[in-house]
Amino acid sequence: MATAGLPDGLQAWFDHHIPPSERPLVTLSYAQSLDGCLAAEPGRPLLLSSEETKALTHQVRAWHDGILVGVGTVLADDPQLTVRRVSGPSPQPIIADTRLRTPPQARLLSGPRPPWIAASESANPEGAARLREGGAEILIVPQSQEGLLDLSALLHLLRGRGVQRLMVEGGARILTSFLRANLADALILTVAPRFVGGLPAVGALHGHHPSLVDLHAARLGPDLVVWGDLAGAA
Repeated sequence: MATAGLPDGLQAWFDHHIPPSERPLVTLSYAQSLDGCLAAEPGRPLLLSSEETKALTHQVRAWHDGILVGVGTVLADDPQLTVRRVSGPSPQPIIADTRLRTPPQARLLSGPRPPWIAASESANPEGAARLREGGAEILIVPQSQEGLLDLSALLHLLRGRGVQRLMVEGGARILTSFLRANLADALILTVAPRFVGGLPAVGALHGHHPSLVDLHAARLGPDLVVWGDLAGAA
């Protein structure tokens, strides 16, 4: 049965997706401006979603076992990543933080589910100790050739921990990395009807150009919600 306030067909579309056996189903879900921006300037959050699409974001969170953000989002937005505007369980919060820059006072460490923080073997051990004292669990993940976390290895690790459906909420670097690696299966995108002229949601993809298929779109409040499958996921 569809949830009140959702665009027609969105829940049915999501429900038909079957997670792969070796990694979670990955959904990119975020809000951007008409000109494709997440923020106006570095380090400063920009509210783009309306009340209606904020509730949608929380509904999408409740559909997933885990929710992943990059450490840049933690530093800029200090998010909670919980389900508060609708009924449903909050997903497991996960931070991609290669060098362990997550501050011990981040709100995620005082949330209902202690975060998992994915870091490299070379991450600061003192920082790891402080974050563990705050309740976080540190997951050691191999690095890619670019010096970032190896997303395939991270996804395999998360699948082994019971995460079958993973929502990736931002920021730009982590969204770009999933698209570049062809590891995103689905997209739920909120487009706010305004221009920002700021920081793009997606950076250079280096020859990887995934396309959106089974495309749907609907108006929700003042915003446009677009969803579909990303062709070419590995």
